[in-house]
Amino acid sequence: MSAEEKSALRKELKTLREEAHARDPDAGETLAAKFPLKLLERYGPVVAGYMPIGSEIDPQPLMARLEGEGAQLALPRLETKETMTFRAWKTGDALEKGPMGLQQPMDDAEIVTPTLILMPLLAFDNLGVRLGYGQGHYDKTIARLRDEGRVFACGLAFHAQMMDELPSEPHDQPLDWAVTERGSVPIFMMRAFRENAEEDSDTGGDGPGAA
Repeated sequence: MSAEEKSALRKELKTLREEAHARDPDAGETLAAKFPLKLLERYGPVVAGYMPIGSEIDPQPLMARLEGEGAQLALPRLETKETMTFRAWKTGDALEKGPMGLQQPMDDAEIVTPTLILMPLLAFDNLGVRLGYGQGHYDKTIARLRDEGRVFACGLAFHAQMMDELPSEPHDQPLDWAVTERGSVPIFMMRAFRENAEEDSDTGGDGPGAA
């Protein structure tokens, strides 16, 4: 897919998200109630959320719920055009305006390493391909965190943002899970099932579980 085609796709998906937000502006509260706490138990305690921009689904009800369950919250901060960190944050802490409309922690907030990252997006598919805004901040940061240790990437979205298939590039970092106002999408399980099915197909059906 060319850069022009991808730009047009992003514009189309942003309109779709705006329509979903207009239909259900309180979807963030529904999502918070449906979020499985087992993800916090398994992949917490340091959870990076985000402050919503425009029509992004609002993660603040979920962040408040997770904080009440003992999560240590963090938010992204753009340090330079190329660099993003996660800074410790709790409800009530001051925020400042950053690039691209981002509300981010102050520069004296502690830099932390999240183990569970809640991510905004324009769209995602059931293999975990996430289409963002083209800046690559999350992809670069998650790639580094995955190289260094354990991190679980969870997209937050309206159900309408789930696509059958999205274009991907080698540097894209896949989601492990997604949650919408309709519930969970266990992406890493679906991806593993597809990979096993493809292996069985390649071996003529003699893979694990073949009769």
